Amino acid sequence: MPLTEAANWLDHLGSCSPCYRDFSELRKVREVQRRRTLLAIAASILVTVGIAGWVLIQRHNETLLSQTAVLDLRNRSASRSPEQNLGDRPLELRRRFSQLNIYLPLGSPEGVYEVRIVTTSGDSLLTAAGTAWLNDGVTSLQVRGTLSLARRGQCIMQIRKPPSEWSSYSLVLQ
Repeated sequence: MPLTEAANWLDHLGSCSPCYRDFSELRKVREVQRRRTLLAIAASILVTVGIAGWVLIQRHNETLLSQTAVLDLRNRSASRSPEQNLGDRPLELRRRFSQLNIYLPLGSPEGVYEVRIVTTSGDSLLTAAGTAWLNDGVTSLQVRGTLSLARRGQCIMQIRKPPSEWSSYSLVLQ
């Protein structure tokens, strides 16, 4: 309503107590509605920011966890054949990694090693090489690669220090 039309009503509101009381009540109701609306908007913004933050943190943590994978062979006995040693449980490895740290069996020498991961039918999933270093009595080998496109399931990891024979370990990709 334009101010020129409201002038007549404003004079009446200023002089009529019941009308002014009704106007005041309507104004209070409008203020309460306005506050509730602002509170609902603020709450929805906080919830949205909280959920987005949680998702970002989860993705960041997943990325950090998936970048480096560790396989511990220190207490494992190697098999010279592709079959699994019956006494050993298969190693477990996530498919998403960019670096694979392998703790070689006790007594393994330092030097260049080759690593390959193959399916049970012999298809190659990963072939890499790296240099193993002895640190605090543990020979550690780091190789780079990824198995993100590989299927989940049973595989075989083979390691050798050339020109030695391949040592095989049963592996389950997750």
